[in-house]
Amino acid sequence: MQIDSTLEIAPDAVKRLSLELKVLLADIFALYLKTKNFHWHMRGPHFRDYHLLLDEQADQLFAMTDEIAERARKLGGPTLKSIGDITRHQRIKDCDREQVPAESMLTELLGDNQSVTTWLRSAHVLCEEFHDVATASLIENWIDQTERRTWFLAETIEAD
Repeated sequence: MQIDSTLEIAPDAVKRLSLELKVLLADIFALYLKTKNFHWHMRGPHFRDYHLLLDEQADQLFAMTDEIAERARKLGGPTLKSIGDITRHQRIKDCDREQVPAESMLTELLGDNQSVTTWLRSAHVLCEEFHDVATASLIENWIDQTERRTWFLAETIEAD
């Protein structure tokens, strides 16, 4: 049965937008796991503060995943299906090192969040090209959230 979508987005636009969302979703999952990794392995004199900061940031990232995936599906496109799918699409680099100093963890997450902001802005431009205001609106909120995470990380690093 063919369902008539009320979306007024061309099939080519759906394909490009859903691919962009898939890659963003892979990045957010990778950043979520890296943030949780650092949360779990945090050490040092600021353990409690950093541990709580990273847990809060990880929760925010995880909440983004459902919004991103559901938007891709609303557009009529596919989304991620497995951990392997995440691995094939992510641009965020994993961190498998055993001992990472706290400041290095925060600095790495700062850079990753800055990259996510850049990629979100690029996705926003694509939304504008295809007149996808709904996705653009979501992306604007994600940019704000990412900029806030970046700000907190930068201020925390600066304070030490």
